[in-house]
Amino acid sequence: MAQSFAFGDYSHTQKKTAQKKGGGRTPRDRARRELSQNFLVDRHALEQIVKAAEPAGLILEPGSGEGVLTMALASAGARVVGYELDPLLAAKLRARTRDIAGIEIVKGDFTAARPPEEPFAVVGNIPYSITSKIVDWCLTAEHLTSATLLTQLEYARKRSGDYGRWSLVTVLSWPWFTWELLGHVERTSFRPVPSVDSAILRIERRPDPLVGDEAAYRDLVELGFTGVGGSLRASLERHYRHVSRAFRVAGIAPDTVVAFVHPDQWITLFRELHR
Repeated sequence: MAQSFAFGDYSHTQKKTAQKKGGGRTPRDRARRELSQNFLVDRHALEQIVKAAEPAGLILEPGSGEGVLTMALASAGARVVGYELDPLLAAKLRARTRDIAGIEIVKGDFTAARPPEEPFAVVGNIPYSITSKIVDWCLTAEHLTSATLLTQLEYARKRSGDYGRWSLVTVLSWPWFTWELLGHVERTSFRPVPSVDSAILRIERRPDPLVGDEAAYRDLVELGFTGVGGSLRASLERHYRHVSRAFRVAGIAPDTVVAFVHPDQWITLFRELHR
């Protein structure tokens, strides 16, 4: 059973709004829906994400909401800059944290923010509706060290290879970032309760990239994922020599479907095809 320690518990919201005329939702209900606001109310889940984030130094938090995670990160010793698009929530949280050292609340869109010119991490219970946009922002931020994100379980499983398959986004970024699913968070850990479970997804920058030529690696992977020619091998043979040898060295069977090629095998393919 989730322990509720949020500043407001919205588990009653749906029952009340159902009784309103016009089927109606209050303005706050509509804002929560439009901004994908599902507030974390489970202490164990909060402890899980803080532990996974290993908070230290500068942390940017997308979607601070009511500040539960914000204050937990600050209590762990991090310097937190929280972004909140909802003006009412931003004002309330700014007032609540005004006297707490190490917390700054910014009213605005996290994905429109300029990345800091110093090492920083991103930690957040992020809106489901803009997960890909936030992840893209993180992957292109030069000084980002890691991103620890509460995402939909399905998204985290796809990006971390938990199904035994690998997405284009993960493979493209693999020489520079690792992706790991660090915990399952049930939907009952949030208010309002979303329709799906969540997971803690950890994206961490490698200290030493596995590939030096980003453009050439991207060309290889994107060609492989096009499916041109009917198979991965056929696609690559349109532009590269010695593909059969590269497959043998990488341990890839000739008929392997592209989604089942492990990112480490892509690194081997790249090195073999660019010898």
